[in-house]
Amino acid sequence: MAQAFANRLTRRCLNRRDFLWLLSLSAAGLALPGCSVDPVTGKKQLVLMSEAGEISLDKKQSPHQFSMDYGPCQDKALNGYVSQVGMSVAAHSHRPGMPYSFRGVNAAYVNAYAFPGGSIAVTRGILVELDNEAELAALLGHEIGHVNARHTAERMTKGALVQLALVGSSGYVRRSEYTSYAPYLEKIGGLSAAALLASYSRDDEREADRLGMQYMVGAGYNPRGMEGLMAVLVKKSRHKPNALELMFSTHPMGQDRYDAARKRAGAQYGSKTGKTLLRQRYMDNTVALRRIKPALLDMQDGASSMAMKRFSQAETAFASALKKVPNDYAALLMMAKCKMALKDDYGASRYAEKARKIYPGEAHAVQISGVSKLALHDFGGAHADFARFDLVMPGNQQIVFLKGIALDGMGERGMAARQYAKYLQRVTQGDAASHARQRLTDWGYVK
Repeated sequence: MAQAFANRLTRRCLNRRDFLWLLSLSAAGLALPGCSVDPVTGKKQLVLMSEAGEISLDKKQSPHQFSMDYGPCQDKALNGYVSQVGMSVAAHSHRPGMPYSFRGVNAAYVNAYAFPGGSIAVTRGILVELDNEAELAALLGHEIGHVNARHTAERMTKGALVQLALVGSSGYVRRSEYTSYAPYLEKIGGLSAAALLASYSRDDEREADRLGMQYMVGAGYNPRGMEGLMAVLVKKSRHKPNALELMFSTHPMGQDRYDAARKRAGAQYGSKTGKTLLRQRYMDNTVALRRIKPALLDMQDGASSMAMKRFSQAETAFASALKKVPNDYAALLMMAKCKMALKDDYGASRYAEKARKIYPGEAHAVQISGVSKLALHDFGGAHADFARFDLVMPGNQQIVFLKGIALDGMGERGMAARQYAKYLQRVTQGDAASHARQRLTDWGYVK
């Protein structure tokens, strides 16, 4: 019944049979989805959340992802430029009243993504690959297209109705010794941001391409910018596919998307193709970023080596990056993670501390600093870091667990038990949950 129902979601609203089935699910504690009007097509659609729900979920989850991508770029002028282009395109979308926000993030990999309430990010890795402002407008227009078509809300509805529940990431630790914490560096608590940024379908991508071109043209841009963007991605995929691995896993890409963009630009918007691509303006606004492109490429190489567990090669790549940009926040934290993988916990702590001083108030460095201190058995220092993280970025379930570990190491059994119990209220599967449950059992809190 669930699969058949999911297959009908995009075609119509509830009939009596569907309603009765959903009513039976609500008795088990599930939220009932409702009908709304697709802002793009004007047709009825069945989605799990309201617009207010999309915005609320966005506000709760997007800061975690931006932090995991090493925070918004510290170059305020660059972020202002990205925001200006994005807002001009969003004003010509089907949902101009959404609380859009745009920023570059410090990550070196090639990607862009949107949360359902309109929070949109582009990485430094993709910004240095673009050639003009029209391509940037196309990139942002594509992400705005996902927001307008409510692709995230639709996918969450289908997933929830088939699986009967939304399950967040539980995380894990190495079984050999609970003081190995590196896996937590990439985990996000609660309903993970990764779940919200899961792969779009090819149909979703084609719709976002179409809407993105419509919106950018409405804002006065040359539609060839979308064609240029697709050409950049196709070329990059041939010469350095590892840098686009995450982007292509969430945004399926193929030659067909380039061909469609080229055809649409000429056939549907041919009268607009004579407009300037605004290349010089893009060059002027990204000059400082483009100057460090070699360092970003080093970081991409290092990340690729890390993924293949070639940690010594990764260390060499990150060292090369830091020679070029010794005070780069992302490069320092990537090296800290690499040092941790190499079991050089003192080195990891040093790099994390330096990063924290360079970008005060950004949470990722605090997290890595705390994890490295756990590995050094500096449990008091680790707990202080996790407490600071909670002030800046509340709601990360992995931090709740790690605070329990730190308090456990400090001998604060009662306080540790409260953290473990709090963690188990939200996460019940995985090695971390097993460890928390075992400690509570050992201490007599659970029988």
